[in-house]
Amino acid sequence: MTVGKAAPHCTRILLCDDHAVVRAGLLALLGSESDIEVVGEAGSGEEAVAMATKLKPDVVLMDLQLGAGIDGVEATRRIASPEVHVLVLTTYDTDADITRAIEAGATGYLLKAERPEELFAAIRAAAEGRTALSAPVAGRVMDRMRGAAGPTLTNRERDILGQLAQGLGNREIARALFISEATVKTHLGRIYAKLGVDTRAGAVAVAKEQRLLL
Repeated sequence: MTVGKAAPHCTRILLCDDHAVVRAGLLALLGSESDIEVVGEAGSGEEAVAMATKLKPDVVLMDLQLGAGIDGVEATRRIASPEVHVLVLTTYDTDADITRAIEAGATGYLLKAERPEELFAAIRAAAEGRTALSAPVAGRVMDRMRGAAGPTLTNRERDILGQLAQGLGNREIARALFISEATVKTHLGRIYAKLGVDTRAGAVAVAKEQRLLL
């Protein structure tokens, strides 16, 4: 497929992924659809922002982890508009990632493990401004809505989460709460599991979003 001016009635796509092999694979895959045309490829968040401004694509397929520079969430925040829709295409599906991307303005959130047909459908939906979510992501969103009161944390877990939000490390939290570092690590593991995250930043982001911090 030739990267260039889109044919009439085609959905114009800008790819953003820091792996050239992934971009090449997507380029070949999307080339099988007559109504979808890739008009540009970006290898970084900054490049995606600049190209989106210049090319005005209908949809930007955005990875979340982009190496050095701004990440996919920040790039989405800078790009998303009523004219340019951002469809996240990533391997990450934690609650924190999904929340950050949607709050940044992403129209949809798709996992790279999806079948090609699902990707094509999501692109067409995003081009029309309709929400497109992978089934696992939709399930997480629905679970979050049903459990609006948030997960149940013990008082100790809330204490540790509060210390975490202040930017304290494990050793500092242990000293502040008069417990061992091993105990802090154990509680952090339980907190991550309950919040559906795997990083300290993710735990704090979800805690703030669900108002779990006092």
